[in-house]
Amino acid sequence: MPLPFAITAPLSFVPIIAIESVVRRVFARVIETHPGLFDRLADHAAKRYAFLPSDLPIGFLVEPAVPRISVHRKASAPASDALMEGELVLLLALLEGRIDGDAVFFSRDLTVSGDMEAMLALRNALDDCEIDLPRDLADMSGPLAPLVCRTAEHIRERALARVFKEEAPRWN
Repeated sequence: MPLPFAITAPLSFVPIIAIESVVRRVFARVIETHPGLFDRLADHAAKRYAFLPSDLPIGFLVEPAVPRISVHRKASAPASDALMEGELVLLLALLEGRIDGDAVFFSRDLTVSGDMEAMLALRNALDDCEIDLPRDLADMSGPLAPLVCRTAEHIRERALARVFKEEAPRWN
């Protein structure tokens, strides 16, 4: 299920540097919490991984060797070695290991192109990390941590419930 227009439309006007500032803080927290995240990439650590949410006007480029994440308008996205496209909710669920990447790929809700071996190595690395974005966001929130965690968990659960309800297998 794509994000509502009321959420995605402002991202077309917000300066990239503002979006990137928030994204980089969250990325740094994930790296701090999961220091071995990119260890399993081996030779693929030097690759550039692009993630293009189909429901957002922006994309993300992850460079594990640095480690760094950058945000770009889709029209000016830099070159990458491996690219994954899909709705933001699916991309985040994959990041957290909450959904089966193969099932989403074969259902065509997710598109992967470029260096498939590198993307598979990244997927395997993510599977071992047990990333929990609500918890990581809460850890960054000081005294508001319990509220941030509950809110983020609620949003995640509702978004995933909608995705799975809409994607339930249908019999002829």
